[in-house]
Amino acid sequence: MKLDHITLLVTGASRGAGAAIAKQCAKYGAKIIVHYNGNKQAADAVCAEIGGNAIACIQEDLSQAGAGTRLWEKAVAQVGPINALVNNAGIDLVSDPFGEEIEWADAWSKIMAVNLQAPADISRAALRDYKAAGEGRIVNLCSRASHRGDSIDHAAYAASKGGLLALSKTLARGAAKDGVLVYALAPGWINTEMAPTDPAILEPAIAEIPYGKFAEPSEIGAMVAFLLSDLCPSATAATIDINGASHVR
Repeated sequence: MKLDHITLLVTGASRGAGAAIAKQCAKYGAKIIVHYNGNKQAADAVCAEIGGNAIACIQEDLSQAGAGTRLWEKAVAQVGPINALVNNAGIDLVSDPFGEEIEWADAWSKIMAVNLQAPADISRAALRDYKAAGEGRIVNLCSRASHRGDSIDHAAYAASKGGLLALSKTLARGAAKDGVLVYALAPGWINTEMAPTDPAILEPAIAEIPYGKFAEPSEIGAMVAFLLSDLCPSATAATIDINGASHVR
């Protein structure tokens, strides 16, 4: 499997699944643009590990208005044409309907900005370039919660990921005629720093997974690499579940 034909922007690539995606795709030959929010040291470390295939490292706070469009424009200005995008960056905050109004409103505002508005804006910018080029690829990191929902105090997260999944399907259907391939991944828990460590949460989380463990970031990276390889372009619009059989559709 080769990705020599791929120039890839990965959002949230300084850690976790984003870093794994960047590293795995680079191993197969893709040229990588690493996006980060605040941790430049971590982003630089990812670029150093990737080596020469890391062609840019760009900061942008995706919670801010217009950040998605700015990120794409910065990336294109630095490296030229980009033909692949992975919308990986995401946040999760408590959005308890029984909590305080200000906390509820703040969580919804921030989560929707980062998890849905920014990916939509980046994808819009990408689609315009892809249409002119006659080809392009988008992979959106959705969630098991896109299908089954989440705990009631994480309603905003589930809604944002459900929206991202609907966006993925819409773009896939509407842009296929322009040579654009769009995929969604719907992981459950991934073994990153965002995963629970409190035994009271960790043990039940693992107990509901028939496979018995969280997905590894490298698994997410491997699946993205395969999708970007163009070995199965007719899978466009597909949603790939990576959850250890904890949610079977």
